[in-house]
Amino acid sequence: MSALNRKTLRDLWQMKGQAVAIALVIGCGVALFVLSRSLLYSLELTQNTYYQRYHFADVFATLKRAPDVLADRIAQIPGVSRLERRIVVGVNLTVPGLAEPAMGRLVSLPDTRKPALNQLFLRRGRWLTPRRDDEVLASEAFADANQMHVGDSFLAVINGRQKRLKIAGIVLSPEYIYEIKPGDMLPDNRHFGVFWMNHEALSIAYNLEGAFNDVTLSLMRGASTAEVIQRLDELIEPYGGLGAYARKDQPSHMFVDNEIEQNRQLGLIMPTVFLGVAAFLLNVVLSRIINLQREEIAALKAFGYSKWEVGWHYLKLVLLIVGVGMLVGLPGGAWFGHEVTGMYAKLFHFPEFKYHLTYDVALTATLVSVAAATLGAWGAIARAVRLPPAEAMRPEPPTNYGPTVLERLQLGHWTPPVVRMILRQLERHPLKTSLSVLAISLAVAIVVLGNFMEDSLNYVINAQFRLVQRYDMSLVTTEPVSRRAVHEVASMPGVLTVEPTRSVATRMRAGPRSRRVSILGIPTDSNLYGLVNVDGHRISLPPDGMVISRKLAEILEIRVGDSVQVEVLEGKKPVREVVVVGTLQDFTGVSSYMNIDALSRLMREGPVVTGVHLLVDPLEQEPLYRLLKDVPQVAGVTIKQHAIDSFEKTVGENMMVMKQINLLFACVIAIGVVYNSARISLSERSRELATLRVIGFTRGEISAILLGELAIVTLLAVPLGLWFGYLVAALTVSTLDLELFRFPLVIERTTYGLASAVVITASVASGLLVRRRLDQLDLIGVLKSRE
Repeated sequence: MSALNRKTLRDLWQMKGQAVAIALVIGCGVALFVLSRSLLYSLELTQNTYYQRYHFADVFATLKRAPDVLADRIAQIPGVSRLERRIVVGVNLTVPGLAEPAMGRLVSLPDTRKPALNQLFLRRGRWLTPRRDDEVLASEAFADANQMHVGDSFLAVINGRQKRLKIAGIVLSPEYIYEIKPGDMLPDNRHFGVFWMNHEALSIAYNLEGAFNDVTLSLMRGASTAEVIQRLDELIEPYGGLGAYARKDQPSHMFVDNEIEQNRQLGLIMPTVFLGVAAFLLNVVLSRIINLQREEIAALKAFGYSKWEVGWHYLKLVLLIVGVGMLVGLPGGAWFGHEVTGMYAKLFHFPEFKYHLTYDVALTATLVSVAAATLGAWGAIARAVRLPPAEAMRPEPPTNYGPTVLERLQLGHWTPPVVRMILRQLERHPLKTSLSVLAISLAVAIVVLGNFMEDSLNYVINAQFRLVQRYDMSLVTTEPVSRRAVHEVASMPGVLTVEPTRSVATRMRAGPRSRRVSILGIPTDSNLYGLVNVDGHRISLPPDGMVISRKLAEILEIRVGDSVQVEVLEGKKPVREVVVVGTLQDFTGVSSYMNIDALSRLMREGPVVTGVHLLVDPLEQEPLYRLLKDVPQVAGVTIKQHAIDSFEKTVGENMMVMKQINLLFACVIAIGVVYNSARISLSERSRELATLRVIGFTRGEISAILLGELAIVTLLAVPLGLWFGYLVAALTVSTLDLELFRFPLVIERTTYGLASAVVITASVASGLLVRRRLDQLDLIGVLKSRE
């Protein structure tokens, strides 16, 4: 081993505490990078493989009723590769062990062949027996949530008649990776399921022999999706077509893609922050080492080592620290990736969801870490390379001494000598003090960043379920019914308050831009459904015009006062120009609202409803549930508490795991930053502190000098770090401003308190470690050093 290599290892051993702290920070950055990139790759690979292997459709369309011969005309549309016609209907369910009404979706399967598109994966059981009308295949999410097995049965109201259906097999479908009830944002697998039934049996039950009401298409490579949708809409319009849509607008696909995009955005922010802090620490530590080793650098150059060899010597020191960080970060990121993959497997239903850590991700993580560390240390290494031997032999010029602020204010004689020493040290090294404050403030900011998302999500849930959805239960009818039905519902047992709703499927156009959106009609003075902005303020619904979500306004590029063309996709399909009278900064999706009477005028129809919102007496819920199960006109029942429970079971649990991961990483970086700051301060002032001990200062007094500096720096850094955390959180929120979900910038005092407590605790722990080293200070060895 060469002399320089031995020196490198010796230097690394002497700074082992600082090196380990920096390596852990690098390891956290690498682990987050590996976690986000590998999880993103695993999710995309699983999704794409599943879509290709089971032929997920590219275009979807729903209609009232069309003869089978229409399928031949649809297949002749240029660009269409495959077609599958089917029957899709909603049914009410009575599930054993479930008091509340449940909702199901029946999808027909060809009796004698596999479907051409959206093929099923059989998890357990067997396929359907041809022409049997009492067998179904059940979605795995529903079966698992209700602890149902192959051979179990349940009751379904099929076209007004109650029928017992037996589960022949349990399956998965690429169409329902994220299985949610229509109109919901969170899965409630206990109260909603998808089932597949023989086409012949389902067509007979709904009088659709020789007909279909749903069609899916796959397209040829290079085909124009927009042109195919336009031609398809023209063909299905006479048959009650509700407007075709592309895969990107299919609900399950939208949710999976939204999660992929969130991972892509967050996977850039957090690793960048961690590796940036590590680069900053390396610069500070290496600068200090080079300042302490000025004479050694001069001796190396005098003995014939070139400046490049000296620079490579210090760069190897950096690379060794990075190597230790990689040894921690790569397996750590892979382990966290396995854990998070298990969380996603509960939310997204794939036949197989395996975690994949590719060589590309590991290599990229290594290169990014080495690049960040090298850039961080480059300035210090460059100073060592440029330092002339004659200049290096001389000690650094002494600091300019002068009175402190307290002394200039004539308050110096009122302060103890230890306090004056602390203030002098901080004032006489403003750059070092500023850098220490900045480093610790970044640690505070990272703790805030790692925990604020839970605050935002809790705010969204509280606002959505307490301010927006103030009802206990909502009902949806199979088709528009007279408003007399509102009075019938009001007379049911346990119903306290009823408000009507009218939902209309539309396509809104503004110039060349369009989007499929449902308009929800509610009373202007609604007490059960509020239009609430992200700031918690409620906006009023005017008697005319339309209020739309701000995200929809951005997509269509319209403003308040503009008119938008509304193409109704049901009934007589009128086309109207509607003025946008307001925008709503909501939390999820794209939405639009109108006064229910104004919506009736837009549709040129009488007073009809498609649903109601209810307040229910908790003591009389059971009789109401039993009654609703037997009402054939009720297409679905949504109970708000079930949505809250579903959130806590899925998203809430996942959020807690992610919070623990973020908090662990944040604590590591906080300890790493504060400990390095304390150790650097000790190495810089060891001679001065030893001198004070020799002339009579006690260990407590010299500890107070060093730890007092650390305390002041920490107290200055905490408020600055809280502000930095707010800015980074705001950047994260703006990055995650997606169409499906949007998070408000909400940071609770508890998060600020946690961030402050973590860094202050890290500061105290680091101070105790440094105090221990201070007690073990070799006074003779330190004082032997040359001036």
